[in-house]
Amino acid sequence: MKLERLRELTRSFEAAARGILARAEDSSARVITIDSTYRRLGQLSLKQDELLRQSLRCVEHELYRAAHVMAWAAFVDFVHEKLGEDSFTKLRNARPNWHISCAEDLREHSDHQVIDSLREVGLCRKTEVKALQGLLNTRNECAHPEDYHPGLNEALGYVSQLLRRIASLQRRSL
Repeated sequence: MKLERLRELTRSFEAAARGILARAEDSSARVITIDSTYRRLGQLSLKQDELLRQSLRCVEHELYRAAHVMAWAAFVDFVHEKLGEDSFTKLRNARPNWHISCAEDLREHSDHQVIDSLREVGLCRKTEVKALQGLLNTRNECAHPEDYHPGLNEALGYVSQLLRRIASLQRRSL
């Protein structure tokens, strides 16, 4: 009984400490603010969930470029599944040269092309597609040997933006 009470107090202390540390600009404890956004998301696949959790762990361990790449991977996997909600009917109509029967078939096409197709099927407006292309460009800078070295703030902002984009797309239907 006493051991369980000690565990409870320890968890409570840890949560309070993370909350205080999350206010410091340089603190990796700021991931807690993204955790709350993450918890508000609707249902994700196991793969998307794991990729996003890996991204958050990368931020906690100061692996900011990796955090960008993992978050983007989760987002793209979500988009592939979202495009398949109608068995890829709208996508095949918009892109008749694409032979798509499952989400894995979309991996044959560049992320840039897939993002463009979101507008063609009515899931995104032109400005949203441009914003997503910008996020893709940032991901590319992180995945390739470039001079871009994001810090904590950039990584948290990037992951947060992708989480908000997923939440927005979850509310839309094809």
